[in-house]
Amino acid sequence: MASNNKTTLVTSLKGLALAVMTLTATSAMAEHQGAADKAQMLDYKDIFELEYAASPRLSPDGQTLIYERRSMDIMSDGTRTNLWQVDINGNNHKPLLSGKASYRMARFSPDGKRLAYISSVEGKSQLYVRWLDSGQTARITNLLQSPGDISWSPDGQWLAFSMFKKGKGTTLFKDMPEKPKGAKWAGKAKYIDSTIYRNDGAGYGKPGYSHLYVVPANGGTPREITGGNYHHNGTISWSADSEQLIFSANRHDDWEYRPLESDIYQVSVKDGSIKALTSRSGPDSQPVISPKGDKIAYLSFEDTKMSSQNLDLYVMDKDGSNAVNLTETLDRNIQDLQWSTDGKGIYFSYDDHGLRRVSYVNMSGKRRELDIELGGLFLGRPYTSGNFRAGKNGALVYTKGDASRPSDLVFRKRQGHETVLTRLNEDLLGHKSLAEVKALTVKSSVDGRDIESWIALPPGFDAKKKYPLILEIHGGPHAAYGPNFAAELQLMAAKGYVVVWANPRGSTSYGKDFANLIHHDYPSKDYNDLMDVVDGVIGQGYIDEQELFVTGGSGGGVLTSWIVGKTDRFRAAVVVKPVINWLSFSLTADYYPYFSQYWMPGKPWEQVEHLWKHSPLSLVGNVKTPTMLMTGEQDYRTPMSETEQYYQALKLQKVDTAMVRIPKASHGIYARPSNFIQKVGHILAWFEKYRDADSKPGQE
Repeated sequence: MASNNKTTLVTSLKGLALAVMTLTATSAMAEHQGAADKAQMLDYKDIFELEYAASPRLSPDGQTLIYERRSMDIMSDGTRTNLWQVDINGNNHKPLLSGKASYRMARFSPDGKRLAYISSVEGKSQLYVRWLDSGQTARITNLLQSPGDISWSPDGQWLAFSMFKKGKGTTLFKDMPEKPKGAKWAGKAKYIDSTIYRNDGAGYGKPGYSHLYVVPANGGTPREITGGNYHHNGTISWSADSEQLIFSANRHDDWEYRPLESDIYQVSVKDGSIKALTSRSGPDSQPVISPKGDKIAYLSFEDTKMSSQNLDLYVMDKDGSNAVNLTETLDRNIQDLQWSTDGKGIYFSYDDHGLRRVSYVNMSGKRRELDIELGGLFLGRPYTSGNFRAGKNGALVYTKGDASRPSDLVFRKRQGHETVLTRLNEDLLGHKSLAEVKALTVKSSVDGRDIESWIALPPGFDAKKKYPLILEIHGGPHAAYGPNFAAELQLMAAKGYVVVWANPRGSTSYGKDFANLIHHDYPSKDYNDLMDVVDGVIGQGYIDEQELFVTGGSGGGVLTSWIVGKTDRFRAAVVVKPVINWLSFSLTADYYPYFSQYWMPGKPWEQVEHLWKHSPLSLVGNVKTPTMLMTGEQDYRTPMSETEQYYQALKLQKVDTAMVRIPKASHGIYARPSNFIQKVGHILAWFEKYRDADSKPGQE
């Protein structure tokens, strides 16, 4: 009996040990698998590893190109821009100018033997020229301010550029006592008397104006070509004889009160004499001279004071006569004009249904649509974007992105054959489990219009399970989302959320009438469009209706705060860089001469009832949704005072709220990768705080 008991005990211990070993091994395998699964998901630290291609430039012989390779710098907390080179067949992909310094705005000389560019390699940004056969480089300038808008003269002898020229500040009070030696006073007061006195991303302006300069391409002393108390910057073209610069500017005495006004001018390089080539109400901009020098293409519209207006493509003779609209029948906003090398037509891009496309038009106005979709230049949210460059014999190079990748470069022959030249993120994203993106179109409950949206499904998605939903709303409000890469939305999906984004009425890329449905009526029925989209996603059958969340930035912040004042259906909300009170915004935003003329039916003190009616603050008494607010501390577009108003109002209402102030951030927030991470991280942390404790992503 004792022996049997001993045997039984030994057997039991062995069984227990085996069970423990099995359990431990299973637990270890599960932990390992969990860690492996997590490693396959996009995570916050991956933001520092993202990179993308931008601004390609084809060599004059059409055999190679140089582009800006932009990547995140974890040490400087910014974007590093280097110049890389690749042949049109995809061979010889190599760095041309690379390192910690910035190298940007590459421009081939007309003969293709030299390359001009801007770099901060020696501290302050300067203009450089590199001889491509030898690799020798010369610093061309010794400027006190950063140059921009580089342009070679056709004879290759000169480089034109724009640069801010400091002026003398005005001082009203001149009787300040002299400061004693060693005294520590507060500093000199700022005396401001200009209409436009601060700009988002740049801060409070210094006295002075941007002007055009020329400098010998082999180095020398820059010479100022334009003058007067006006800004001159943007596209610079040269006349065929290298004796005139063609540019656009607002040279009206009341330019500060005419924010969209500009005309096309030519200025003599020899003596600075200026002649206006256009003169009408509205913008005439981005002039590009034809290869033969006899025609000028430019963008323009007749200003009607609507909040959304489409630029058309015009061509005129070099003296400003015989202007013709070549895109009158295309109800889209035209941009990025480029002449074909034979001068018979012009390439351009435009946004259409959330995608950026490329088209060609000849001098008779006959268009040829190219089967090209640009993208990939916005890493954070899925805005339309993209660059292209036209080359010899109808060839093009362009940035191509999609929902799973930021932009790479593709070379396309006229016949349509394409060669992918770069795959910059395969090392990072090739092994990641990313969200699958699907399109969803719903009918607006307001008027039956089609409202387009896109859904990101979390990795490992199972349609039989229920998931929380995040509605993410674009800014603008006149802008467009599309099926484009968006690290912010991919991070949300990686945490187990279904994410939906949409183009409600007011969005661009659907024509001017659709965009102007919210003219002087924003926010309004765009709210209904967004709720229709949410209902459409719920109708797919995999959303937990008790786990709905909403967020958006800028115009999306306006709509998010409007939504929580209209409905309690969302469990939590994050309002990012919003306008809360149109009355206060109209007189604190940096671009107030524009907003008061185009977004409002009159001056704010004349339209108090109208502006209050459309202010989210007017609905704050209805809010019960836990709502977090977030804005950059240096945001002058939607100033921090807007956020603070809403925060204090929510506190008075005893609504669960918090305020996040993003350091060293202007309206964009994303200029610093660490701020990008903090933005998304706070949004998701707020949503997780208010999740149902019994509900997790992907529940049965």
